[in-house]
Amino acid sequence: MTGTRGIIAIMGSGETTDSMVRVHRLLLDRLPPPVNAAFLDTPAGFQMNADDLYDKAREYFQKRLGQSLERAAFKSSRKLSPFEAEKAYQTLRRADYIFVGPGSPTYALKNWLETPIPQILWERIQAGGCFVAASAAALTLGRFTLPVYEIYKVGEDPFWANGLDLLGRFGLPLAVIPHWNNAEGGTHDTRFCYMGEERLFGLQEMLPPEVSILGIDEHTACILDFQAGQILIKGVGAVTIRRGQDQTVFKDGERLSLSAFQRLIAPLSGAHPGPLPPSPTSPPPPEIFQEKVDRLQRNYETLLQENKGAAVVDTLIQLDKLIWKSCKEFEDEERILRARETFRTLVVHLGLRFDECPKDVPAILAPLLNILLDVRGKLRAAKQWALADEIRDGLERAGIIVEDRPEGPRWYRKP
Repeated sequence: MTGTRGIIAIMGSGETTDSMVRVHRLLLDRLPPPVNAAFLDTPAGFQMNADDLYDKAREYFQKRLGQSLERAAFKSSRKLSPFEAEKAYQTLRRADYIFVGPGSPTYALKNWLETPIPQILWERIQAGGCFVAASAAALTLGRFTLPVYEIYKVGEDPFWANGLDLLGRFGLPLAVIPHWNNAEGGTHDTRFCYMGEERLFGLQEMLPPEVSILGIDEHTACILDFQAGQILIKGVGAVTIRRGQDQTVFKDGERLSLSAFQRLIAPLSGAHPGPLPPSPTSPPPPEIFQEKVDRLQRNYETLLQENKGAAVVDTLIQLDKLIWKSCKEFEDEERILRARETFRTLVVHLGLRFDECPKDVPAILAPLLNILLDVRGKLRAAKQWALADEIRDGLERAGIIVEDRPEGPRWYRKP
């Protein structure tokens, strides 16, 4: 966990309720302003009310927290165009605060695992950002994920699906179970995310010995603050750690160090495996490749700022040629993947810049020209013909033709 500066906040449910306002406020206040917050909509992407969930979250953040909430639209990896997918990735890469909520954990995983999203989430946390996962999204964080819909709704035998293992990257081998104290069943046991006690015991026996269960009550949050090196519990319920037959419970306001937390979840048969080691990479090639990529990226950003369209395109072509040439000259896969990611990022930036360009030039010009023509009319009324003509001639040089008519002046762009 060395070098990690961010936060993972895991909510058992109630992510947009009164009880969680103070949690969101606490987390937002730990980030330097202005905070760029984003809502990732994948877990509920298959639901007909997916848009309503985002609207509800955006209104909650705006009214209760005074915080805008951008949407990272990624309902389905199969149905999105490459441009739409890259746009969602860029929204996440810009975000300091990423919020993901209810839906289906297995649906979310199906749409995330073969995309850059898991790596983006990891990088944003490493960079000091805050990732808030509630309900279904909380289920995805561990090494294994509980397929709630498949077991509780469809009736499949209990099993575990592979998870994101985002917590495993921080040396925390866990399976996360939100809705730990759920009581919706009334006459039947729906604790432990609708599994009930009997199924929970069976599921726990299926886990390898090094994986513990992190149970989080509804309207409760477990905040993993890697910068402070501690875990904080906030909310109306409790957080439970189950390791074999051992169970430890923490309530609102309690804190413990990350090292103490690691000891609690260490397998009974041996030491905790610790953080995952960084993946090995081959020795970097001579300075050439990465320096050229960095230089082309800087050139691109300067040229785009200066609105030099042809030069921007030429820079992208140079980067594309460099990547293909390097594929043949050395086999540093990780470095080439990063260069390709840079290339895709620049292409998306270009698309976003194009989207921002005015589509209706006359509508953009009209307010300014109406002011100029009003000034010109006053000059003509005062018989300041030379100044009035200077305005008309200047507009003509800029491509705007002014015609004086009985009903008043008319302007249009020069063909």
